[in-house]
Amino acid sequence: MKIHATPAGAKAGTESVRRHNLGLVLRAVLEEGEVTRARVAGRVGLTRAAVSSLVEELLALDLLTESGKTFSGSAGRPGTVLKVSDTGPAGLGVEINIDYVSVCAVGLNGTDRVRVTEHIDNRDTPPAEVLAHAARLTNRVITSTGEQGLRAVGVELALPGLVSGGMVRQAPNLGWNRVAAEGIFGQALSTLRPAGRALAVSSDNEANLAALAELWFGGLGDGSCFLYLTGEIGVGGALVLHGELLRGAHGFAGEVGHVLVDPDGPLCRCGARGCLEQYAGQAALLRAAGIDPAAGVRGLGELEKRAGAGDARALEALRAAGERMGVVLSGAVNLFDLDTVVLGGIYRDLMPWLADAAEAQLADRVVSGRWHGNGSRLRASSLSGDAARGAAARVVREVLADPAAYAAR
Repeated sequence: MKIHATPAGAKAGTESVRRHNLGLVLRAVLEEGEVTRARVAGRVGLTRAAVSSLVEELLALDLLTESGKTFSGSAGRPGTVLKVSDTGPAGLGVEINIDYVSVCAVGLNGTDRVRVTEHIDNRDTPPAEVLAHAARLTNRVITSTGEQGLRAVGVELALPGLVSGGMVRQAPNLGWNRVAAEGIFGQALSTLRPAGRALAVSSDNEANLAALAELWFGGLGDGSCFLYLTGEIGVGGALVLHGELLRGAHGFAGEVGHVLVDPDGPLCRCGARGCLEQYAGQAALLRAAGIDPAAGVRGLGELEKRAGAGDARALEALRAAGERMGVVLSGAVNLFDLDTVVLGGIYRDLMPWLADAAEAQLADRVVSGRWHGNGSRLRASSLSGDAARGAAARVVREVLADPAAYAAR
């Protein structure tokens, strides 16, 4: 998991030299996996003595561990091997969606250490009740991480809808408007942990965090330009340009589910008509296939089963949704000159029946003529690309970016 907290290059030259170099050494060890102090020194451009001093500090913070011997095959003493700690800080990610809550904890290397998911209908449930339930699940995960020798250092919420400043400004499918999610969740979690250290709580849109997980863990290059499209009850999206999220003027960029498909189309919960969500969202897909739109996960399993069996109505529902998705996606590709479109959420498993129609629209409509339906540019998300993991990883990336700040806390 590469961390680009500072420009590539060697040492800072101000009073923050040591702070900068602590992060530089920690990230070098992470990216190497297992490495000697000598190799770290050569990689970051510091003296071996300086690296040894920084390593000792990182060892004391339980950010690194040191063990074993490695032999280079040349003369000289063997070096001990450094790697990031398995029992150091952990980040927590909490995804709150329409029909489930998922909490995961990741260590410094970004791998899942604990995960709990509960399927529950959160539609039209009071926000405080949903957030309190999420806090209870999070407290369980904190206990489990502690049993593994990990220390939870922060929580990030992955939330549907328009999210900024710790608040859900609007989440039509949840029925939330101007909900101070960070504060409500943080208070609920503190109540459950009266003797524990208060954890910092942050938040972002769930599609943004899923896209970051795809960028960091899904095999895309650091400089990738892609659109991440995720389907659940609603349809969300996130734009990543040259490895960075495009947020827009107010942080709301990527709301692909509410891009117009037909101005005279069905009314959307956002208040507009003809949004993509009304053609390619979960309820719309199930309804078009003749399945109860409220059936949720069971309904999606039935849709996949029918499509696999060649059921004409299911296949047509998926073809039509894929076609409309392709129209919207081609507009995004034309506007931002994207390399790749990644389909996540429910679309990952449904992609075999969505892809051909979407690819056909992309091939016809992308004006550069560089879109070819070879399966490499329209792709399913990896198993690593989920919002809870992206949220948790962003917490630990803050530690990797600035170990001195972690030490101060």
